[in-house]
Order: sequence, then C-alpha cells, then structure tokens
Amino acid sequence: MSAKPQTRPQARSQIVARVDEFLSAMAHERAASPHTLRAYDRELHTFAGHLVERFGPGFAIGKLEHQHIRSYLSELYGHGLSKASVARALAAIRSWFKWLARQGHVAQNPAILVSTPKLPKHLPRVPTIEEMNRAVDSAAGETAAWPERDRVIFELLYGCGIRNAELVGLNLGDIHWANEAILVRGKGRKERYVPLGDAAAQALRAYLPQREAKLAAANKLSDALLLNLRLRGPGRLTTRSVGRIVKQIALAQGLPADVHPHTLRHAFGTHMLEEGADLRAIQELLGHERLSTTQRYTQLAVGQVAEVYDRTHPRAK
Repeated sequence: MSAKPQTRPQARSQIVARVDEFLSAMAHERAASPHTLRAYDRELHTFAGHLVERFGPGFAIGKLEHQHIRSYLSELYGHGLSKASVARALAAIRSWFKWLARQGHVAQNPAILVSTPKLPKHLPRVPTIEEMNRAVDSAAGETAAWPERDRVIFELLYGCGIRNAELVGLNLGDIHWANEAILVRGKGRKERYVPLGDAAAQALRAYLPQREAKLAAANKLSDALLLNLRLRGPGRLTTRSVGRIVKQIALAQGLPADVHPHTLRHAFGTHMLEEGADLRAIQELLGHERLSTTQRYTQLAVGQVAEVYDRTHPRAK
C-alpha cells in the first residue's frame, strides 16, 4: 500500500491549531488510548497539510465544504490507499468536525454528508475449541521462549477474553486472588473485572515465582505482571512481542498465519456463545459498550441467536 503524503505545514495555521486542540482534548478529556491518538494525529495532520497546501495557511476551517473532503478522499485513493484506510481517514475527520461544531468553531459538520466507503465483509476464521485447547496447552512447550509466561499469555487472552493492550497493561496488584478476578483497564480507561479461571490461576502460580527470581537476579523492580525476557527498559512486555509470541506458537500448532492476539479474544466470545452463554454476559466480559458490537464481534447469525433464544427463554418453549 502506498503511503500518504506526511507533509506538515510549516506555519502554524488555524487548521493545524484546531487539530492540536482536538488531539489534546482526546488525550485529557476522553482518555483516548495512545494507539488511537497516534492514528488520529497521523490522519488529521495529513488532512490539515492537504488543506494548507491547497488553500494556504490562512484558510478558515469554517469555509470547508463536503466537496473538499470528497476531493481529499479521492486523492487518497489516487495514492493507492485501500477502502479501509480511506474509511479510517474519514472517521477521524468526522470526529474532528463533530468536536469543532460542538466548540462553535464551525456552524455545521460537512463530513456527515460524505458517505463511508463500502468495505468488503471479511469474516476471520475462528479456531475451534479443540484447536485453541491444543494451542494453549502447547504454550508451555518447546516452542516457547519462556514457557510459564507464554502459558499465562494464552490463558489470559483466550481464557479471559482481554485485549492485547489490556494484557500488557496488567500489574501484579491487578490479580485479586481472594475474589478470583482480574482488574482490567480497557478503552477510555474504563475498568472492569473478569473472572480468573482455574487454568489461568494455575498458570499464574507457576509463572510468578520465576518472575520474582528474574527480577531479583537483575536487581530490578517492576509492577508489570508480564515481563520481557531480558528485562529491557522498564521490563514490561509489549503488544508487539505478545503478537510475535502468539503467532509463533499458533503456527507451530498448524493454525493459520493470520492468527494474532485478537483472534484469541474473538475465539473467547465465539466459543462462549456456542456453549450457550448469554450475549449480555459476553458483552460485559469483553468490555463492549454496545451489544451490537458483541453480536458483530462473535460473527453472530440470526440462526445462532434464534437457537440460543429457543434453548434458554422460557416463553420460547
């Protein structure tokens, strides 16, 4: 995929100033994740650079019309970007203009008049329960760099359904042994508790003594639950490393090459649904704000929903 032009205007125009104000609001008022902030920073500053280059640094943002946005999206297509990439750019622009309108910087949001590119629906294959059990069991095998830690990674991603960023953000104190629960900090710094199952608890008990021994040998302290192998930097494992570990172990078990940490979370929700779990319960465990997200996330079909209803609702029998 061809890269978008990343030129930023030299002069601090009104447009760039409004972008920076919006990003600051996202960071401090909305508690947006670092990943979201980086994405919006990239998309909006690229768009701002386009506007300044085309209309000059003195261009007033209130004069922007939906045709200008459509023209910009056409330019992105011309640079070889996919529909998904263009849709992400438009989503960032829409959010920015929504904020601009709320702040009184523009009279209306021209971005709402621009249609989102229609994306092809890719339904990723979810590993079966048997495949996931084999992968989790093999996480402590010969292919693992640190078997006890890698088993914990699989048990928490698949056994608890948490996100990769939530996993690496866990601290030792987030494990609430007495309540058999884990405190998870999700998107927007929203906190939720997820159950700590027996298998995950067993994996943690095998890993934690090794964690303490490694820190003691290096004469280091760390709050991070999951450590990187050589205790580089603050010692906390990164999302990139988790992705590499998951892929390596999954491939060794014959799973597809596109398996990544989110696949395990996806499998968590799908397998719970297959076993008859309530959608609301899955929504709570996954930390989804909307039930519709849970339905889409677990690849629900109408037939599956009807089957759960027929089996569980007293008025359906």
